[in-house]
Amino acid sequence: MHWTQIYDPFGYWWLSTLFAALPIIVLFGLLAGLKVRPHWCAIAGATTAALVATLVFKMPLTLAAASFGYGVAFGLLKIAWIVLAAVYLYDISVETNQFEIMKESVAGITPDRRLQVLLVAFCFGAFIEGAAGFGAPVAIAGAFMIGLGFKPFHAAALNLIANTAPVAWGAIGTPVHTLAAVTALSESDLSAMIGRILPFTAVIVPFWLVKTMASWKDTFEVFPAILVVGLSFALTQFFWSNHVDSNLVDITAGVVSIVVTVAFLRLWKPKKIWRFDYERDAVNLPPPATRISDDVGGQWAAADFDGAVTTQPYSTTQILKAWMPFAILSVFVLFWGLPAIKLAINQATTPAFKVVLPDGKLRPGPPGWDVPYLHNAVYRAAPVMAKPTPEAARYDFNWLSATGTGCFLSAIVAGLLLGLTPLRLMKIFWRTLLRMRLAMLAISFMLGLGYVTRYSGLDAVLGLAFTRTGWLYPFFGTFLGWLGVALTGSDTSSNALFGSLQRITSQQLGIDPILMCAANSAGGVMGKMVDAQSITIATAATEQVGNEGMIFRFVAWHSVALGAIVGVIVMLYAYVFRSGVPHGLLFVK
Repeated sequence: MHWTQIYDPFGYWWLSTLFAALPIIVLFGLLAGLKVRPHWCAIAGATTAALVATLVFKMPLTLAAASFGYGVAFGLLKIAWIVLAAVYLYDISVETNQFEIMKESVAGITPDRRLQVLLVAFCFGAFIEGAAGFGAPVAIAGAFMIGLGFKPFHAAALNLIANTAPVAWGAIGTPVHTLAAVTALSESDLSAMIGRILPFTAVIVPFWLVKTMASWKDTFEVFPAILVVGLSFALTQFFWSNHVDSNLVDITAGVVSIVVTVAFLRLWKPKKIWRFDYERDAVNLPPPATRISDDVGGQWAAADFDGAVTTQPYSTTQILKAWMPFAILSVFVLFWGLPAIKLAINQATTPAFKVVLPDGKLRPGPPGWDVPYLHNAVYRAAPVMAKPTPEAARYDFNWLSATGTGCFLSAIVAGLLLGLTPLRLMKIFWRTLLRMRLAMLAISFMLGLGYVTRYSGLDAVLGLAFTRTGWLYPFFGTFLGWLGVALTGSDTSSNALFGSLQRITSQQLGIDPILMCAANSAGGVMGKMVDAQSITIATAATEQVGNEGMIFRFVAWHSVALGAIVGVIVMLYAYVFRSGVPHGLLFVK
């Protein structure tokens, strides 16, 4: 069976676009408007997508069912498994009472919440994004911040905002590799162009994070530290993406920003320590000087007082032991993400990873099993592709090389080193699994929705609507990447969906395709904080399942505003600083 996608079944593009948007309207309407539990929202959204795909866009039912099953299987192994393992590591750390020591050790660097959010959510989160990606930084850093004393809502919202600027090079550069593959453009040029857009946001986002928590006065009080964090990260991000490679951009930038910031904080301290209002009683503080109500009914308040918070002294050995689980995690996810190691594990353990054809040649295309009924059965056509092109659908069952497996093994090793017995580790894992079951269901159905959208062509219909914006296309084309991530939860998937469309459209409009394909990835990172998958991961990791709608409403405008800033930067490159678009750049070997 072969089926070619239909992009305008009604003959009126605006009406076809409206129907293509119905799954998104249902998903976010239920999530944000009616406060329905996320797994029911995901089920409703996926059902709507299947109905629209089959009844309106004439997708055969077998293809719709196969694409949904493919998405669910992908979500379980590639994403839900990461979140489950990350939360399991957190639970082990809590069970062994190490999190309290970690909290005090960070407070030893700085007890100021403004500076802690920069170190953990932005710097440490960027490192985890670069090593693992796919929701891991939100889960791990979010759980970490709760251990530091942040309320769950604050931990979730702040990590969603922070996990933006590093996303384009997440999971050892996977989004850039994918973008280069689907567009047939130079990976060096694409990485360099993204590295000339996102460093501006890498300076803005730390300031944005602190301002989200505090007043303007309190934000500018730590402005020197914000500059150190932002500039150290941005300059490293620019240098590595333009002159070294696209694999270790975030890992290197994250490490550099952590080291530079910690060194800076040994020389500089804010005049006053800033805490949340709900911490007053815990540290016996006077009433806060200012209160700033957010739009969800809580309080982001500054407790202005002089002096330091008294902490329980711990020995260096105790502190190192407490940090050991996350150090082990960092080592595992870093090595698990290295291409050479991942390839070796896949070739040894992954079924159908490497297939030799009867003529002795290796099978081309992505590795894995051909998904029944779906592989190469769906064709994308003009104007999305220059000519009809089949969509591959192969499931790579990389059970051992999966990032989640690396996280899980790191948790096991950490638990054993902390003195837990295998039986106790099993009991902790069972409790974690029970607590995360609905979140895993929601993540799986979110991916099912995304894959039905992809293979039915609904994503392309929405993308084509953006191409009708004429000379404003550099701005709205950036939001095409934003839409792709909001739909799929992944910058990698957004690049796979819209990379080719960006190249075709930009060439038709006389805009540099390197710029617009890079803009797809750079704009996509700002959609990361509003995609239902990331929000579900954040609420699951911070133990506040049921608050997804509240978090979505809070971060939505941050996402749109930061996306608009990226759009303006792309517009400037398109019409003012055209010489800033790289061509023929080669990484230094």
